[in-house]
Amino acid sequence: MSIIRRSTSLFQPRRGPEQRILTENRALIEDIDRRKLLRGAVSLGALSMLTGCDVAEQPQVQSVLRTVSSFNDRVQAAIFDPNRLAPTYSEAQVVNPPRFNAYYEIENVKPIDISGWKLELAGLINDRRPWNIEQIYALPEQEEIIKHICVEGWDYIGQWSGPNLRHFLTLVGADLTAKYVAFHGNDDYLEVIDMPSALHPQTILATKYAREPITDPFGYPLRLRTAVKLGFKNPKWIRAIEVTNTYQEGFWEKQGFNWFSGL
Repeated sequence: MSIIRRSTSLFQPRRGPEQRILTENRALIEDIDRRKLLRGAVSLGALSMLTGCDVAEQPQVQSVLRTVSSFNDRVQAAIFDPNRLAPTYSEAQVVNPPRFNAYYEIENVKPIDISGWKLELAGLINDRRPWNIEQIYALPEQEEIIKHICVEGWDYIGQWSGPNLRHFLTLVGADLTAKYVAFHGNDDYLEVIDMPSALHPQTILATKYAREPITDPFGYPLRLRTAVKLGFKNPKWIRAIEVTNTYQEGFWEKQGFNWFSGL
C-alpha cells in the first residue's frame, strides 16, 4: 500500500523544483506504489510527466525519487506502533530450509570460522566487551514463527529463535534512547534500523532455525530477525552491533530503497 497520506502541511508549496513537482502532482504521487517506484517498476514515462523533463536527465529523476522516499520514511516512522505485534504462524507452515537471499550468489558465501568469531560491540554501549557464541547461546531464547517478506515480491514463513534484542541491549548497557542500531556483517553488509524497531518485542538475534543452529548459507552463527521490517533489513553473519545517533546508509539504501522499510 502507499504510505504517503493526505496532509495539509505535507504538500504545502516550498522552494525548489522537487517540492513544486510533489505539490502539483499530489494525486498521481499518492497512487504510485512506493515499492514499485523504488524498484523502478513504474514507467519512467510517469516520471517524465512529473518532472517535465527528458527521463535521460537522471539527476532530476533521482532527485524526485529521493524526495518521495524521504517522505515515505518519515511517515512510516511516525505511524510505527512499537507495541503492535506482527502475525505469527504455526509450525506446520514453516519452510525448511529457509530461502537464501543476499546481494551475491550462494556459491560466493564465505563461511565463518567460529573458533575465532566474536560479536563486537561499539558506540553508545557501556559494556563493549566482545561476546563469543557460547555466551550468546547461554542467554534466554525467544522463538518467533513469522513471515519473511522480500522487497522483490516473494515471502516465506520461518521459525527463528535466539535472544531478544532489547534484552541483549539492556544487558550490555546500551543507550536505548539513541536513534539507531547498526549491524555489520562478516560479508561487509551494513544495515541500520531505528531504535523503536530494535526494541520491538518480536526482534531477536537469531541463532537457530526450526530449533537447530542456523547453518550456512543462512547467516551462521548470528543474524537479525525482526517481524517489523522487510527482509533486507535483517542482516546475516553479524560480526558487530553499534548503537549510535549517526545515520549510516546501508547497502540497499545506497541502491535507492527506503531506509525505514517497515511492514
